[in-house]
Amino acid sequence: MSTSTLPPAPSPRGLGRRIAAVFLGLLAVVVLSLGTDQIPHVADFYPPRGEPMPDPFQNLVALASHCVYTVIGGHLAAKIAPHAPMREVWIPGMIGTVLGTLGVIGTWNLNLGLHGYPIAIAAIGLPLTLLGGKLHENQSASA
Repeated sequence: MSTSTLPPAPSPRGLGRRIAAVFLGLLAVVVLSLGTDQIPHVADFYPPRGEPMPDPFQNLVALASHCVYTVIGGHLAAKIAPHAPMREVWIPGMIGTVLGTLGVIGTWNLNLGLHGYPIAIAAIGLPLTLLGGKLHENQSASA
């Protein structure tokens, strides 16, 4: 008769680090994005908050910064994760995709600017978060 062993139960510390990885990865993207968005508003590069931003170049600048921060968020989530970092990176990536999609739906008829910007935010969330996780994996492998 063979005995099979069950995988060890996750330790409370491991579960806490998993939750922290997801939360801090998301938080980094939100804080960096909102913080950086304030600078062009104050500098009058973007229109005042609540007004439409129809200029494609302004949208491209905003999207570029959000892309960088999404990669950083994925990297941070992977770095904090106690085990299987890429598993923890999927979670904030999926949450970001869902929130981005809800943002598209919720702002569609508000005339806030180009529809392509919120669509791009929703579409790039998961791939860029995974890229951040992969960069962490590559960095860890070479260290």
